[in-house]
Amino acid sequence: MRITGFDYQRVPVAEGVALDVAVAGTGSPIVLLHGFPETHLMWRHVAADLAADHTVLCPDLRGYGESDKPADTGETYSKRSMAADVVAVAKAFGHDRFALAGHDRGALVALRAGLDHPEAVSHLAILDVLPTLDMWDVLHGTTAAVGFHLYLMAQPPGLPEQLIAGAPDAFFGHFLDAWTQRGDAIPADVRAAYLKASRNAVTSIVADYRASAGIDVEHDRANREAGNRLAMPLTVLQQDWGAALGYDAVALWRAWATDLDHRTVTSGHFMAEESPSEVVKALRDLLTR
Repeated sequence: MRITGFDYQRVPVAEGVALDVAVAGTGSPIVLLHGFPETHLMWRHVAADLAADHTVLCPDLRGYGESDKPADTGETYSKRSMAADVVAVAKAFGHDRFALAGHDRGALVALRAGLDHPEAVSHLAILDVLPTLDMWDVLHGTTAAVGFHLYLMAQPPGLPEQLIAGAPDAFFGHFLDAWTQRGDAIPADVRAAYLKASRNAVTSIVADYRASAGIDVEHDRANREAGNRLAMPLTVLQQDWGAALGYDAVALWRAWATDLDHRTVTSGHFMAEESPSEVVKALRDLLTR
């Protein structure tokens, strides 16, 4: 499936790796990064609105959708490598500086891009995640069961891939159902596209998550110890996970950012599909800061 009114291009971003990118609009650029278990299609409502007065780039992340899925060498699916992909995509379209928004896995890539490439990222929006280092810190006791997939895909190669590949639609479909408040937010044809894309990317999706239990933690810890923070305007949209898991979400984000607008939403995890007008407003507000 494709976003109506968008053109599609294959963009080389690294040796042997190209991303599938949807592009539309003119004006100042914004890159939108999808989450799990989805593709760039999750931005279809938001992207169409923003394209009225911005150049909007919506790639499938490395390892997802129609983008390449290279074999994992240990760093292949680090958020550092995936963030470099994003900078390369923007440059391919002539943009050395751009606004960046990410949801879920894409939000972790966006965060890493903001830390690694502050000269390139002018504005940053994060939808419904915590930084990797903080995410692991807040999961404890029985409340950590909500993140069972994080622990499953953190295991060494072999078992997670085998288990998930044994019933991929049941596995990926679970999250589409459990994390959505509005049943009509993800229509049947879009859901089918997500399941097909995920079914065809089990190995690379697991590698992406495995990186977040290893090398991504190392990168976050190095930034924290060095006192590195996000200097660009940052907007964070989150469900009230702090109340559910017992942490102060605003305080955690303030430790990473100097210019923070933190908003708690009432929609489910897939907020760009459940409440696109709220997400569009937050992004447009961000771009005026």
